[in-house]
Amino acid sequence: MAKKVNVLLSSYNGADHIREQIESILAQTYDNISLYVRDDGSVDGTLDILKEYEAAGKLTLYEGKNVGFIKSFLWLVRHAEKADYYAYADQDDEWLPDKITMAVELLDKEEQDKPLLYFSNYNLCDDDLNFVKTYDKEGLVKQPSFANALVDCMPLGFNSVFNYKAQSIIAKDTPKYSCGHDWWTYIVCQGLGKVIYDNRPTVNYRRTGHNVSPGGMSFIKFQIWRFKKFFVNDYFSNIRKMLREFEYYYKDDLSKKDKKVLALFTHKRYNFIAMIKKLFYPHRFRQGLFDELSVRFLFIIGKL
Repeated sequence: MAKKVNVLLSSYNGADHIREQIESILAQTYDNISLYVRDDGSVDGTLDILKEYEAAGKLTLYEGKNVGFIKSFLWLVRHAEKADYYAYADQDDEWLPDKITMAVELLDKEEQDKPLLYFSNYNLCDDDLNFVKTYDKEGLVKQPSFANALVDCMPLGFNSVFNYKAQSIIAKDTPKYSCGHDWWTYIVCQGLGKVIYDNRPTVNYRRTGHNVSPGGMSFIKFQIWRFKKFFVNDYFSNIRKMLREFEYYYKDDLSKKDKKVLALFTHKRYNFIAMIKKLFYPHRFRQGLFDELSVRFLFIIGKL
């Protein structure tokens, strides 16, 4: 029998598109998949749709109070049944038929005694799932790194699949200050194990205008989104808390190199020496030049 894959989906007022997403998960070419859905307090018709699939034996449903998508996904990680692999799923996308097959093929090539994370390219689509572009069409995305994981989340949840070792670590030390279920998974796997990027698209990512992730925004809209999130809401203080919590749990499990770079981000107060070391760090933190210059500026002003 094929290795077991548990799909973890957190829903919230997703009645418009969740049926299409569920059907794409059920239509996967991979044979051994179970779908677990936690509803995060929906007040539209989402629960009615989910109960229909639950009655047909096609998913396991948990009804919960509204705690936000990060805590909702992490709850699923803690409470889903044991499996070889786990996949995050958003409520309004469409999975390509071979998504899980492609992920398992690459994950199966690795040793399973360390946390593994697979994430893929994706197709950006409009609200009606009309194709707009493939995100990394030219294959220019750099390979993930621990330094990148400290300031950026390359995996976007909906394109992520991780192994049982990663699930057991996250379930044991569930973070209080995570800036994203996908980001925490990325840091854990990059720091303690391995992250695999697949340039092949596996998801049609629906850009609705209500997405919690910024993927697919125009440059101007993305910069406005970034300014509001990072400066108006002081997002950076949450990042620093997340990195300090990661250091608390896993510092002793990191390589000497990764331990040093992590320590540059976990001071509780502005540290001039750490700022200089980050400013002149010899490797890139981010993918694009503009993003790289922006993050180095944030080091100077003490935001990150």
